[in-house]
Amino acid sequence: MREVVLDTETTGLDPADGHRIIEIGCVELNDHFPTGRTYQVYLNPERDMPAEAERVHGITGAFLADKPLFAAVVDSLLEFLGDAALVIHNAGFDLRFLNAELARLGKEPLSPARAIDTIEIAKAKLPGVRYSLDELCKRFAIDLSARDKHGALLDASLTAQLYLELVGGRQKKLLLAPADEAVVVFDENRPARLRPEPLLPLLTAAEREAHAAFLRKELGEAAVWSLYASG
Repeated sequence: MREVVLDTETTGLDPADGHRIIEIGCVELNDHFPTGRTYQVYLNPERDMPAEAERVHGITGAFLADKPLFAAVVDSLLEFLGDAALVIHNAGFDLRFLNAELARLGKEPLSPARAIDTIEIAKAKLPGVRYSLDELCKRFAIDLSARDKHGALLDASLTAQLYLELVGGRQKKLLLAPADEAVVVFDENRPARLRPEPLLPLLTAAEREAHAAFLRKELGEAAVWSLYASG
């Protein structure tokens, strides 16, 4: 099962307002394992860079001035994507921009049916939490030390790690190793590696207390469940 984790950086929030893609980053997974294959490109957006966007990703208009146009890379991008499912954090945003670029060239849009949105998975598994990439990575103890600014390939790598956590993937540390590097596969004779730090609790102290109060009210102080809930 081939999947491509994808992220973009843009000049703004909506292609309908004339905003364009400035960076695309992709990470390939096969059966929920990283293959080491990635795709990354900076793009000339053919417009200025708003200051508020530059503050988010740190990419300047001057840096992009000699970068290729989307039309020059579209074939290599589509070849990399192939017919894989697309794993995206907030899929609607990235697909809207990609399909706007494809429409300019008269090419078929990417179907939303291909998208696996990690925000939607997180909402189903972790209701009531914050769903930004930063917040979810912190919840799963995913290293954010390299993320002082947004970047498409970096964020695709973080999204891949988050996705594997959300779906119970077997490789918890995503390494973008060269394709010719040896790949470590599961060995039942090797002891399991423990996390250096435990995951953060999913329930807050207030939520635990609210649950214990509910059990006391409904089942009485002597209910065995209230003893566990209060602990």
